[in-house]
Amino acid sequence: MQTDLPYRRIDNHALLAVRLTPKAKEDAILGVEQFSSERVLKARVRAVPQQGCANEALERLIAKWLGLPPSSVAVVQGGKSRMKHVKISGDGDRLVRLLAERVASLAGSD
Repeated sequence: MQTDLPYRRIDNHALLAVRLTPKAKEDAILGVEQFSSERVLKARVRAVPQQGCANEALERLIAKWLGLPPSSVAVVQGGKSRMKHVKISGDGDRLVRLLAERVASLAGSD
């Protein structure tokens, strides 16, 4: 897997690195950026970062962006941080293809 992508395949799921901005004007996936030592997906949600509301909003946003059921998306690391790792469950090969397509569609927004 290329290191310039914000995701990687692990068995039957994908792990997506996300830098989340809560309390935004709108829910949106903005593009990919370099953050610290890794490439991350930039996302914004309207929800506040209290009691897991922003994490839940991020899970719903990513599920919608990928056309997957919300139950297949979960924040697994960074619950109280802006830097998150999101697990997407399903067929690993299909998920990597889907993520590659969606990230490529954001290429103009880097």
